[in-house]
Amino acid sequence: MVKRYEREEIIERLKTEVDQGRAIFNAFAGTGISAKFSEAGGSDMITTHILARFRMVGLSSMAGYLSIADANAVTLELGKRDIIPVIKEVPVFAGLLGTDPTRNMETFLDEIIAAGFSGLLNCPTIALIDGNFRQVLEETGLTFDKEVEMTAIAHRKGLYTTAFVSNPEEALKMLDAGCNNIIAHGGNTSGGTIGSTTVTPLDEMVGLVQGIIDVVKDKKPETIVTCHGGATVTPEDVQYLLDKCNGLDGYVGGSTAERLPVEVSITAAIKAFKDTKIKI
Repeated sequence: MVKRYEREEIIERLKTEVDQGRAIFNAFAGTGISAKFSEAGGSDMITTHILARFRMVGLSSMAGYLSIADANAVTLELGKRDIIPVIKEVPVFAGLLGTDPTRNMETFLDEIIAAGFSGLLNCPTIALIDGNFRQVLEETGLTFDKEVEMTAIAHRKGLYTTAFVSNPEEALKMLDAGCNNIIAHGGNTSGGTIGSTTVTPLDEMVGLVQGIIDVVKDKKPETIVTCHGGATVTPEDVQYLLDKCNGLDGYVGGSTAERLPVEVSITAAIKAFKDTKIKI
């Protein structure tokens, strides 16, 4: 079982990776086996949340944005029972719904720390919602600022904080809250059997990510900036963004870290077994 890391320990681990020219990789995991072999592959951190749970039972990860289950309870249970027990060295982070109006985040984050989590991510996030629905959520108190507030509380409690943002303004709010790792979110991921077809194209990802990098690095140059989602599916896609975006430190994989590899490998394995012949 992995130990719980202090924030400064994680900062030093990631700084070493960047200083040596290695891209940061944060793997999302909805099952213990996803987490276990993400660590074996060299992931720098493991993050679990309700979207990963839905993804890894064969459903759309976007179900995590609907009132189907208690997002924060799911994350706590996944971490305590499925993820943390199988990890040896890599810090494990909790993806939490900061807008949850039923929880006192001051006390709930104490539960997260006691469970063994070393960091936090605002997931599911209001940053991924737009249009009239976003406006109504904001007007009725279910705001992105609640996620910022959760991040600030986590920072005060010594957790390493990561944050999804969709624009420079959200990034600056998270920086002011003490966020250590800003993640430029390009929307849901394409590819596979349940990936979106309406996604941010790779070339548009460059502009989105660079705009966020510029404001973040200008204000706090030591902040890690990574990216997630959109048409970024393969390692080649990630390398394209790393080459095009000045100051990008790495990538966050959800479907690309667990769903897509499973879809391909299990299908191929079963087909190979089915191709065996009996004597007749």
